[in-house]
Amino acid sequence: MQTSLIFPLIFVVLWSSAFATGSMVTDDATPFAALAFRFCLVTLGFLVVAAILREFSRFSRHALGHGMVTGVLFHGLYLGGCWYSFSVGIPAGVSALIVCIQPILTAIFAGFLLGEHISGKNWVGLALGFVGAILVLGVDFGSEYAVDGLIANVIALAAITTGTIWQKKYSSTQPLATNNAVQAASAAVFHAAVMWWFEEPSINFTLNFTLAMGWQIFAVSFGAFSVLMYLINKNSASQTSALFFLVPPVAALMGFMLLDERLTTIDMFGFAVASFGVYLATRKSSKLAG
Repeated sequence: MQTSLIFPLIFVVLWSSAFATGSMVTDDATPFAALAFRFCLVTLGFLVVAAILREFSRFSRHALGHGMVTGVLFHGLYLGGCWYSFSVGIPAGVSALIVCIQPILTAIFAGFLLGEHISGKNWVGLALGFVGAILVLGVDFGSEYAVDGLIANVIALAAITTGTIWQKKYSSTQPLATNNAVQAASAAVFHAAVMWWFEEPSINFTLNFTLAMGWQIFAVSFGAFSVLMYLINKNSASQTSALFFLVPPVAALMGFMLLDERLTTIDMFGFAVASFGVYLATRKSSKLAG
């Protein structure tokens, strides 16, 4: 019981920090150059961990292709879409809200493709989680944003939804560190190719960039993504995805505590609504999938 609470909490806190630090990184680097740099280091790190844990002998060659697919979806298209949107001026809150639709899409497709049963309470929880996230973010979509940035966010949304389903269906039995190494290596190749063809790569190693990138590597890639893979493997895809509704509220709380950003009564109400929604959405149904 204790583990079932600790891992989701760790995931939400670490994942919530990714939007702000990702936006900081793109202040001093082009997005795909920064991501290629990040995932080269992440790949080396996970290979070392996998070697220490002697996981290579337990990783099937058949799973290699599936690991590459999830790597491109999670670390390539999802992160690439978000970071590109940051680089063209899309606020982190807007990106977070668009990606927030992911738990609802995952629940829909998990029912069709994985045979997961989504109860009425789970659906109410998903709806409340989405409403709570909107209340916290309070994004003004009357503002003008770069169209290519919004398109990149939609691609990121599709990628993380597909990646969650793919990981649950094909890669849930693979050793964690080795699977993460394959995913990171695939992402590094993907971002290097996009960098080569579509941008003039640039990285300015300022203190701001170094600290933000260090957090992205250790806290997000090694921490949050590992916990996410663990949660997907142990729980249903729809239950795990519901945790994403807590990301915008927790990010807002972080801004209030660490950056002295304003936190309104509506924000607190939205946090409460989202939290209750996640509670309902992650409750296991007593009914079995049909």
